[in-house]
Amino acid sequence: MNKDIPEISLQRLPVYLNYLRSLTDEDGKYISSGAIAGALNLGEVLVRKDLAYTSSAGRPKVGYVRKELIAALEEYLGCNDVKNAVLVGAGGLGNALLAYGGFGKYGIEIVEAYDCDPKKAGTTSGGKKICDISEMAEGIKKYDARLAIVAVPAAAAQSVCDLLIGEGIKGILNFAPALISAPEGVVVRNIDVAANLAILASMI
Repeated sequence: MNKDIPEISLQRLPVYLNYLRSLTDEDGKYISSGAIAGALNLGEVLVRKDLAYTSSAGRPKVGYVRKELIAALEEYLGCNDVKNAVLVGAGGLGNALLAYGGFGKYGIEIVEAYDCDPKKAGTTSGGKKICDISEMAEGIKKYDARLAIVAVPAAAAQSVCDLLIGEGIKGILNFAPALISAPEGVVVRNIDVAANLAILASMI
């Protein structure tokens, strides 16, 4: 993780990158922080501060060279370095994540998935092999994976994460509806889809 940047700023960098990638040559060679701020409904000063962490500098009156800014964001976010990840829990959500094609845009490759259902062992989903959970340790070592996605029931989340951490996983994206604890040096992001949808519903 880039520790010199506030987490809230780091979370916005992929948003800037996705927006910039959506533009075409017809949108021009340059783009200003004001244009980015307007498109994303953010403050211009905030955008400039966030982008300054990437060491990309805007030019007076014209702004940033769009392709250079994209390259700077990709470099800062590590998109150009392939990082192997494993997925645990090949149920409905797990299969949807395996079919999702956006991980590669950030240099992340899901190399294998694991499940405790013996009927799923040896099958594939989204072009990815699903293995028995007993093969997880071997797979993590084989692919030198340091990232994991957890999509298991809440009751199994902590025990699965403990196993992952024991095999050297350093970053966990947890989709299980349960908060998990991890030792220092292991980064966990908890994403409860249902809870976030409930929050959204309460705001409308």
